[in-house]
Amino acid sequence: MKNDNTIEVLNTLIIINNDRIEGYETAIKETNDIDLKTLFAQFISISQKCKNELTKEVNILGGNVAHGTTTSGKFFRVWMDVKAALSGKDRKAIISSCEYGEQKAQDTYEKAVEKGLEHLSAEQQTMIINQKSLLRTDHNHIKTMRKTM
Repeated sequence: MKNDNTIEVLNTLIIINNDRIEGYETAIKETNDIDLKTLFAQFISISQKCKNELTKEVNILGGNVAHGTTTSGKFFRVWMDVKAALSGKDRKAIISSCEYGEQKAQDTYEKAVEKGLEHLSAEQQTMIINQKSLLRTDHNHIKTMRKTM
């Protein structure tokens, strides 16, 4: 199918957004800090928006939308649970874990742009670049929080 490569790129980004959603749902459970719960809920909302845009594109192309998360995302969430338990739900430990997840999202978007450039329409490229920028803002926010602790 002509659109297979495009669908593969879009599904890769759907999966990383699923990772982010589940990762921040885990982070919300691991903290007692209301400000972090609020921030993480905002990050979930952003990933849900990105996922919806990507899903719409896959559906338009007639593809099957990816479900689930990556193996590394599952491992990361388990690690976050263990780390939070060992550190007594320490704010810095949770934020450091989130920063790792944010870097993975940035790396995935970067690879998708590089790999998929020839397979993506101009509109899809713009959508992905805009999403990457949104997630970079979140990443920078988490990074700044960690550095100021």
